[in-house]
Amino acid sequence: MKSQKTINHVQPHSFFSEFDIGLFKSGKHFRLHEKFGAHITELDGMKGAYFAVWAPNASQVSLIGDFNYWQDDEHKLHIRWDGSGIWEGFVPDLGEGQVYKYKIYSNNGPIFEKGDPFAILWEVPPKTGSVIWDLDYAWKDKKWLKKRPTINALNQPFSVYEVHIGSWKRKDPEYHSLSYTELADELVAYVKKMGFTHVEFMPVMEHPFFGSWGYQVTGYFAPSSRYGTPQELMYLIDQLHQNDIGVILDWVPSHFPGDAHGLVNFDGTSLYEHADPKQGYHPDWSSYIFNYGRSEIRSFLISNAIFWLDHYHADGLRVDAVASMLYLDYSREHGQWVPNRYGGRENLEAVSFLKEMNEEVYKSFDGVQTIAEESTAWPSVSGPTYTGGLGFGMKWMMGWMHDTLEYFKKDPIYRQYHHNDITFSLAYAFTENFMLPLSHDEVVYGKGALIERMPGDEWQRFAQLRLLYGYMYCHPGTKLLFMGGEFGQTSEWKHDSSLEWHLLDHMPHQGVQKLVTDLNKFYRKQPALFDFSFEPKGFEWVDLHNAGQSVIIFLRKGHKTENNLLVVCNFTPSVIENFMVGVHGADIWTEVFNSDDKKYGGSGVGNTLKLSSVDIPSHGRPRSIEITLPPLAICIFKGEYE
Repeated sequence: MKSQKTINHVQPHSFFSEFDIGLFKSGKHFRLHEKFGAHITELDGMKGAYFAVWAPNASQVSLIGDFNYWQDDEHKLHIRWDGSGIWEGFVPDLGEGQVYKYKIYSNNGPIFEKGDPFAILWEVPPKTGSVIWDLDYAWKDKKWLKKRPTINALNQPFSVYEVHIGSWKRKDPEYHSLSYTELADELVAYVKKMGFTHVEFMPVMEHPFFGSWGYQVTGYFAPSSRYGTPQELMYLIDQLHQNDIGVILDWVPSHFPGDAHGLVNFDGTSLYEHADPKQGYHPDWSSYIFNYGRSEIRSFLISNAIFWLDHYHADGLRVDAVASMLYLDYSREHGQWVPNRYGGRENLEAVSFLKEMNEEVYKSFDGVQTIAEESTAWPSVSGPTYTGGLGFGMKWMMGWMHDTLEYFKKDPIYRQYHHNDITFSLAYAFTENFMLPLSHDEVVYGKGALIERMPGDEWQRFAQLRLLYGYMYCHPGTKLLFMGGEFGQTSEWKHDSSLEWHLLDHMPHQGVQKLVTDLNKFYRKQPALFDFSFEPKGFEWVDLHNAGQSVIIFLRKGHKTENNLLVVCNFTPSVIENFMVGVHGADIWTEVFNSDDKKYGGSGVGNTLKLSSVDIPSHGRPRSIEITLPPLAICIFKGEYE
């Protein structure tokens, strides 16, 4: 028989004050990670670890792990007296690297072995234990954080390279994914060379199924241990910052998987999720929906957002699947959903949660951005909460993405009948702070690679891909491009394979990569492309009605007239000579960018000489210039002002 001293090896101890408990119960505690989870600490001269877990419907919670042979009778946690449902205690002689779980005896009979919802490190999947760790790290990005409010502002260039860490590049001979530290060498150098302003990582949070791409999260407070330790991820982000590259993390507060060691049915009840499957289960993803109306869950999720911005110095959060949160009938048929208290389809609790999350994020951190992946016409997603908006900094422009790709996949001979597809986005371009996404979602599930969706022969496909990117960089809004797209990957993205880097042995792919690099540099240097990214005064149509020739012409405008850019797009494979474009202001115009340049793999048609305007009215303007339009290309001109 074990001694009483051994059985009661857990000492009563708490990180919680009464004020903490009050905030937690009211849904207003947004630093829960400082209280819950496993924390290496000292009590009465003894070094050990303090544990706290929320399991209000448990009759007993024991700590089990590699330190007690996974037995549940040595380390029983203590339930707090205040009705908070928090179990806690201090265990001497436990330290970094030791693996643990909570064994939870529910009031209704079943017994569960659960990972820690607040664990900051987990075992490498398929193992499912939580790991005691600390987050000490000596950051060296002070200069970046000081200038971040300026760099990350909405009136600055913002071009994002979206990355799936596990498949960006694989290493031989085992063909393993690169680690965080290896990425700190290779990815940082590559992104800097390409000229992107930001990297967006698809979810880095721990997830048991690699094929979920990180969107089925179990470890909300832990980076995936597949690629290294928390400090090694910090080092990667630190290196990006020291090279003036911002970091956006994909964040998934919309759902979580049903893995037995995770959040689902945590203490024998639907603690984190809704009990009613009409409210708590996603039919599309076979996952569970957070109960946004429960105070403790709001605290959990907002604390999680704060955690990544605080401890990992993230510069923004891209919030996944916002539409699925906003609508109670999302992907459901009649009778499969529960209306709100007014009989409507809006998820009022989720709306309130998103507003509060954004308010707390922007209040707590200088120079960060939140970005919503929201695919509907929900009003004012990027509007401030004090005017009724959801409070996001930006919103993905899904309509632009869909219409643009639909237009580009059509044979050029038919584009004259679908001209509205390429012009319609400007009818609503300034209703939100839009980011133009060509994301991972566009190169999976049988959609094919972007270049494979372009019609015509090989030369025409590459020309149209270059035209697409040039058009995107000149269109109002910020930019996002998924990895592989920057060099014209020809195969659909596969999460368990490397990008097709060997394609860069061939000139057409080198040309696309060179074009994207030059577009990033051009974008950074041209204030007309970012001074008014989200305001109508930054854009002016010159001609949007030339469907017969499939040509559009517009101005991008900055604070200073001399910075304005004249953009002409030819969506046909025909060279158009002696083309008159109406201008005003400057007498001399120079072609400053041409996607048909031979260095990009183009035909070399363009306007190499300075163009003098003549007294021939065109497009409602008093003067005009005569240009040559290359095939399937974008040309950008700049005027010379005295």
